[in-house]
Amino acid sequence: MSYIDLYVMAVPVANKEKFIEHAKEFDPMFKEYGALSVVECWGNDIPEGELTSLHKAVMRKDDEQIVAGWVVWPDKATRDKGCEEMMKDERMTSDMPFDGKRMIFGSFDMLFEL
Repeated sequence: MSYIDLYVMAVPVANKEKFIEHAKEFDPMFKEYGALSVVECWGNDIPEGELTSLHKAVMRKDDEQIVAGWVVWPDKATRDKGCEEMMKDERMTSDMPFDGKRMIFGSFDMLFEL
């Protein structure tokens, strides 16, 4: 079963085009290193919760939007090897158009897909 890396971050609205350019440059590396697919999503309808929310999780500022994405890998071993190799890739030095310290992420075993 596939293995998933999931991430959520806040991106300044003024940096939307920079973010898209960054993703178009950076995301193909995932596929080069074995990922099956990469998805990037710009927030559209994200309610603010009273107790918890994506806004609170990434400490979104008024001039930012929530962005979420995921990378689908064939399995954890491919993901681990791919990420290790990506960290050595000289292209990984490009500047991020968002505050990476507020990005939340995690990896998941896929249970099923419809």
